[in-house]
Amino acid sequence: MRYHEALDNPRVGIARTIGQGKSMRYRLFAGLALAATAAAWFSAAPAQAREVVAFRDNVSAGTIVVRTHERRLYYVVGDGTAIRYPVGVGMTSKQWSGTTRIDGKYIKPAWSPPKEVKRDKPSLPDVIPGGSPKNPMGAAALTLAGGEYAIHGTNVPNSIGGFVSYGCIRMFNQDIVDLYSRVSLGTTVMVVR
Repeated sequence: MRYHEALDNPRVGIARTIGQGKSMRYRLFAGLALAATAAAWFSAAPAQAREVVAFRDNVSAGTIVVRTHERRLYYVVGDGTAIRYPVGVGMTSKQWSGTTRIDGKYIKPAWSPPKEVKRDKPSLPDVIPGGSPKNPMGAAALTLAGGEYAIHGTNVPNSIGGFVSYGCIRMFNQDIVDLYSRVSLGTTVMVVR
């Protein structure tokens, strides 16, 4: 059986064809076809992307709602819709809920690890400069009243969608830049589990 016959026949596996081929060229082509098929499967549009969705909660326009169990942040537009962003949230033991306000807006902020993080990771420097690839704050940060937590970008994009932080809300860098442009100091932030 030739490589193209195996590709056209779903009952015959490519692995069998690769193992039986007499020519390296046929084996290589079959392997490349398998790689191309896998690449097409796995390069589909990301499952987590910013999008406008229906939002019916009784919340004022301009409010941010973080639903930790969903690992989503909603910026309420006010016409029955919200912009939904995928986020990383606090590890199970670090989650919190409540209502607060944005009390600072920063582009490429420097980061000083809080005491708890420094205790768990003593090798971290006292300050990581803004814009550094090692800075976990990413492209921007919105600090929350009280100073303990922030909504910020990340230098680890594959952490978005997980329970990964010490209580901060992580966003893709392009999403925190978008949200940063929409909010002002004093914006209400509601975090619900």
